[in-house]
Amino acid sequence: MNYKQELAEILFVALEQEIQVSELEMLIEKPKSQTHGDLAFPCFTLAKKKRKSPNIIAQELSEKIQSPTFEKVEVVGAYLNIFLNKQLVSKEIVTEISKIKENYGAQNLGKGANVTIDMSSPNIAKPFSMGHLRSTVIGNALAHIVEKCGYQPIKINHIGDWGTQFGKLITAYKLWGNPEIVKQNPIKELLTLYVKFHEEAEADPALVEQGRSWFKRLEDGDEEALELWKWFRDESLKEFSRIYDLMNVEFDSFAGEAFYNDKMDRVVQLLEEKQLLVESKQAQVVELTSEELPPCLIKKSDGATLYATRDLAAAIYRKENYDFDLSLYVVGNEQSLHFKQLMAVLKKMGYEWAEKMVHIPFGMMLKDGKKMSTRKGKVVLLEEVLNESIALARHSIEGKNPSLVSKDEVAKQVGVGAVMFHDLKNFRMNDIEFSLEEMLRFEGETGPYVQYTFARACSILRKANWQDDRIPQSFDTNWEKEWKVVSMLLEFPNAINRAFENFDPSQVAKYIIDLSQAFNKFYGEVKILEENTEQQARLALVFAVTVVLKEGLRLLGMEAPEEM
Repeated sequence: MNYKQELAEILFVALEQEIQVSELEMLIEKPKSQTHGDLAFPCFTLAKKKRKSPNIIAQELSEKIQSPTFEKVEVVGAYLNIFLNKQLVSKEIVTEISKIKENYGAQNLGKGANVTIDMSSPNIAKPFSMGHLRSTVIGNALAHIVEKCGYQPIKINHIGDWGTQFGKLITAYKLWGNPEIVKQNPIKELLTLYVKFHEEAEADPALVEQGRSWFKRLEDGDEEALELWKWFRDESLKEFSRIYDLMNVEFDSFAGEAFYNDKMDRVVQLLEEKQLLVESKQAQVVELTSEELPPCLIKKSDGATLYATRDLAAAIYRKENYDFDLSLYVVGNEQSLHFKQLMAVLKKMGYEWAEKMVHIPFGMMLKDGKKMSTRKGKVVLLEEVLNESIALARHSIEGKNPSLVSKDEVAKQVGVGAVMFHDLKNFRMNDIEFSLEEMLRFEGETGPYVQYTFARACSILRKANWQDDRIPQSFDTNWEKEWKVVSMLLEFPNAINRAFENFDPSQVAKYIIDLSQAFNKFYGEVKILEENTEQQARLALVFAVTVVLKEGLRLLGMEAPEEM
């Protein structure tokens, strides 16, 4: 039910149709305190049009707002504070959620259009570190959120499987690698070799030249170089798949950097045809002076293509193959200039769809206040963190509920969910300090707290033998204590909207924390299972809370255990 829209339509008539309903709806606010009502309409913007003081306009409008939905209208200065009819609205919202269940909050903004999401993108032959967690979980949550808003997400894992680092790695393997040891534990051993290369290269610059030479052989299709590269890639993908399975993250495409090797010549040709390429310091660039950006480097002096060339090829390929309505790039904040240049070059090429490309930046994952670095070996492995988190969750469950039947499954849901939620509850641009202790707390703003609230609500329904098709006809109480929960349920579609408009999953995470807190307060104040005339309506409210918490967790890529 859209009560904002209903109020906007009443105001539209009261204002003699001078301002459109959509404009009025945008002006309506949600007061910070419930003592100021459930909706508020500021009259400042009307003062100029009406040539009256906003306070007088508020007074005049208050007399024209009449609807069973609105119980009371108060004028406070230039504000109209509107109080919803608690009984009527509670019945409507609880009934709606009970009927449509997880479809509550769904919208058809996208009308089935495709949204490509470039996300995760770890580098092969390197371990999947905590640094790659952010792109993975933010991208995965955004895929669920755009789908909830009526789009078709296409998740692309643009893996880092090409570049000079493979020349370095092949050099290190040829110098110090033992095939048997590498086969036993490929990623760990390859990381050790990669770190050793950089340590040794500081004292012996000739190593860097050897690395370049091996990468040139790889680019030229040298059999030995290609065989080693393919081996490194296959072993990495096996390792990554295991971690993605643990987090329930799936992809529609694993087309990485190497996939575009044969597609870049076409880009260079198109740029030449459009006379956009100019020579600068023996390299080929696209000038972006009018866009107030540095030149975009397309080809180095030795003829080698660069990241920008590859990403131009990828953007064109994705448009031609998926005909996206939106193309999202969930890539760290440090790549902001690169994406500005990428979009500017595509616009110069005449591709109007470049306007539909969006870089979704995010801050860093820090350890003791410092960035994690693979090159220096200062890296926290994601799989180790997930396994430790699952073990800690298992220990916690053992202490709180030793008779729980599915301990291992629940420990996985809670442990993995805790790591994901710790990331997603923060606005994506904030840097995050890695803390396993903070993630796993059952109190405060954590994943386990929300999951525990859901399990608690499910427990109440089990004790009452609740059937989810049992919608009570009577909501004959004033519902003062329940109202905070009801008003939070009303907010769910708005939280989804905000998350979509700002590409910000933390809107959903913060929302389910607020709903959990409101529910736990209600649970502490009201004996829900007490047999009286209000019991069935209250149980219906509890059921509505379980539906919305489970769906909120799902949008973040998390599971909702019914017992903990």
